[in-house]
Parts: sequence; C-alpha cells; structure tokens
Amino acid sequence: MMQWLKDILQSNLVDPQSSSASRPAAPPPSARALPGETLAKQLALVIDLNVCVGCHACVTSCKQWNTSGSAGPLADVKPYGADPTGTFFNRVQTYEAGTFPGTDTIHFPKSCLHCEDPPCVPVCPTGASYKRKEDGIVLVDYDKCIGCKYCAWACPYGARELDEERQVMTKCTLCVDRVYDEKLAPEDRKPACVKACPTGARLFGDVKDPTSEVSIAIRERGGYALMPEWETTPANQYLPRRATPSSES
Repeated sequence: MMQWLKDILQSNLVDPQSSSASRPAAPPPSARALPGETLAKQLALVIDLNVCVGCHACVTSCKQWNTSGSAGPLADVKPYGADPTGTFFNRVQTYEAGTFPGTDTIHFPKSCLHCEDPPCVPVCPTGASYKRKEDGIVLVDYDKCIGCKYCAWACPYGARELDEERQVMTKCTLCVDRVYDEKLAPEDRKPACVKACPTGARLFGDVKDPTSEVSIAIRERGGYALMPEWETTPANQYLPRRATPSSES
C-alpha cells in the first residue's frame, strides 16, 4: 500500500507497550473486512482486452441500472456542452499504441477494482467506505458519507466520483442489488455491464475459487492486475491482448 497511507495508519495504532487499562475496549464483531484482511471469497470482474471493441454498452447499461437502482440516482448536472459533468461507475478509455503505420487502437474499461487492501477504506473519516467480508465488494454507505473526497485522493485508480447533486462519493458496486436478487433468473444475477457486453469481454465471478470461470481465464490467459506496484491487490483483472500479425495485401 502507499507509504504515506501506511504512515497515517501506523500513527493511529495503540502503543503495544501501554498498559491494558489504557487500551480501548475491543470493538464488537463486524461484518466489514479490516484493512489487509484476506477473505475466502472475492467477487470481481475479469475483462478481456482482446475482444473489447469500445462500444460503451457496459457504460450505458451501468448508468441505466444504477441510476434507477439502489445506488442512484446518479446526477448529470451538465451532461452536454464544453465542460460536461456526470456520475459514472464505469468508463472506457480509448487510445492508440505503437508507431504509424503499425498502430493499434486499445479500448480499456475501468471501474472500481474492489482491492483486497483498498486504500479508500481506512482513510474514510466516517466509516462510509467499507469492504464486505462475505464477498469482498467495496461499497459506500451514503448515509454516512460527507463527500470529503478523502477516498478519491487515496484511490490510485481514479475510481471514485462525487455525485454533485447528493454530495456523496460514488463507485461501482458490482451491481450487488442484482447479484443477490432471488427474483431474477440465475443467469441474470450478474453486473449490468457483464450482461450488456455484446462480445463477452466481461466475466464475473469469485476469483478466489480456482474452479470458477474467472479464475480459469486468469490462469490460462495470463490475467494481470492493474498497477500492482501500489500493493492494493486489485480483485478485478485483465486478460491481455493477443498480437495478431497483419496480412500484406
């Protein structure tokens, strides 16, 4: 984890040499994961960069579902004009790589990575940001969020956004309200972005289960985490693009 964040957390720890009488009482059992706690289950996305075509179906379906679902409404104060603003949980970044004429267009979807050791959680002064023990999903309790943006500053991936209308921090929830909705058919209990992807570029499942579809894909296709140098251990992973030799006419 980032050294500055480690220093802040270390300064708040109780001195181990102090007497037991001066130590705070043990907190009650919590359903929330502690920073650095390893969980048995971790739901996550695995994105296949080889077949993502940058169609933005994942972006629009995410916006539609979450705006009308338990996470919304997601404000679009100025959706049009020179400086548009809006709240999105998922974005697709498109750029070119290589040197002409051998350039390559790359579409790179990015959202909250639901890190195993999320730096956004311990910096939250109200406890609004938390990681669930049962499935590893990182969420925000809007009733506790004060919109201070500490979580956005701590996140090295730029995955937090301020909803300008409600003044709360928002992020991808992995469509937790869909995943556990027993009224939906089992095949529909997936994030909206996964259901909408026309090329099957987005996989969803438990990356801690070695027999799951996502774990097999990571293992067989060389899946990798984004920016591992930050030591946050992102749960979401990417499958690399495969080089395709160009045919000469």
